[in-house]
Amino acid sequence: SSSTKFTSNVTLESIRSELSQFAKDRDWEQYHQPRNLVIAMVGEVGEVAECFQWRSDTECGTSLPKWSESDKNHLAEELSDVLSYLIMTADACGIDLADEVQKKIVKNAQKYPVSKAKGSNKKYTEF
Repeated sequence: SSSTKFTSNVTLESIRSELSQFAKDRDWEQYHQPRNLVIAMVGEVGEVAECFQWRSDTECGTSLPKWSESDKNHLAEELSDVLSYLIMTADACGIDLADEVQKKIVKNAQKYPVSKAKGSNKKYTEF
């Protein structure tokens, strides 16, 4: 598994706040209904997929060792776009994404106990 560490002084709330101010400064809030944001996010997910399209499994291994810095930077920008739209969508829907992710991790830990799920790709209904 990857050992990438995220910047620790940046929170989902700080990103949400910056994105909200960015949109407000440009009077773009009028376009930021959940539906529009989701559609934009799906488009960005497609751009992430394009980064991987037609590459071999060995080219797409953990940490992408065979990718050029330019290709990695392009992927990073597209992933940033996806995260930005995800956060803006949650904000537009009144959902505290950080809180919900923590709840979901707890829920998944219950559905996939280590004793049954370790090393398995089975769905929890198959245990």
